[in-house]
Amino acid sequence: MTRTSLLYNRFFYRLVISGLLVTCFSGCLRYAFKDVSVPPDVKTVKVNFIENRARYVNPQLSPKLTDRVRQKVTGQTKLTQTSGDNADWEISGEIREYSVSTSGISNQQEATNRLTVSVHIELYKRKSDEKSEFDISRNYDFSATQSLQQAEARLNDEMIRTLTDDIFNRIFSNW
Repeated sequence: MTRTSLLYNRFFYRLVISGLLVTCFSGCLRYAFKDVSVPPDVKTVKVNFIENRARYVNPQLSPKLTDRVRQKVTGQTKLTQTSGDNADWEISGEIREYSVSTSGISNQQEATNRLTVSVHIELYKRKSDEKSEFDISRNYDFSATQSLQQAEARLNDEMIRTLTDDIFNRIFSNW
């Protein structure tokens, strides 16, 4: 073998091994967004109660979602929660949709139902007198053999977690 082919073989093997190591360990890595996008002059936030204005009302959703959004904002930003009307940023929202539909049919019978939850969020940036609005919507599938109450009991934590994450990311990570 020539010197060039030996160098090429070493390079090729190193490349293959590096690729395999990256592939093997990439599943072990966790990505976390520690930095959030908050202007330095913004110090306080007020998270208003997220009202439930959907036709069907899950009585646990509004208070739990409001509480979780408040916890996430104060826990993952440097903002201080305030209840006064002088907060630098004010977050308000309402649940606008909470509905069930059939999403899959098997052997002429319902097989899967889909619970759709939509939340409308308003962000008021008092210092710059800017208002922005956006909607978050998520679908949660469940077996048609379950009642809505059974599905809610099983899906409630997931609904709160995913909706909170979506709201937080839209406000603070510019997603």
